[in-house]
Amino acid sequence: MILLDTNAVIWIDRGHRRVKRLSDGGPLFVSPATLIELQMLDELGRIRFKAAGSVRSIVEDDRWTVDDPPSIDWFTLASEESWTRDPFDRLIVAHARLRGWRLATADRTLLGRLRPSERVEL
Repeated sequence: MILLDTNAVIWIDRGHRRVKRLSDGGPLFVSPATLIELQMLDELGRIRFKAAGSVRSIVEDDRWTVDDPPSIDWFTLASEESWTRDPFDRLIVAHARLRGWRLATADRTLLGRLRPSERVEL
């Protein structure tokens, strides 16, 4: 099982070459935290959804499943990820750890904090 970080979702949506290695890695999941981060990036003009796209289109995409972890366990674990001030990184890393899934990411900070068994480097 693989949880996608926000960039991985964007790259899959756009057909970026860096995500080709995920094609045989098993089921893909997206965190609800990623949905909020995508919406914020759109509002800030840092990304643009494809024509007629929105966060709803990400939720409904059949290339992955949006996972819904128990919030109290998820947020408690996220509060322990004190190595970052980025709330989305805290939530996404905690989500992956709570489920025992690998996190697909190219983020150097995340890669440096995750054990090899906890990550898929893109």
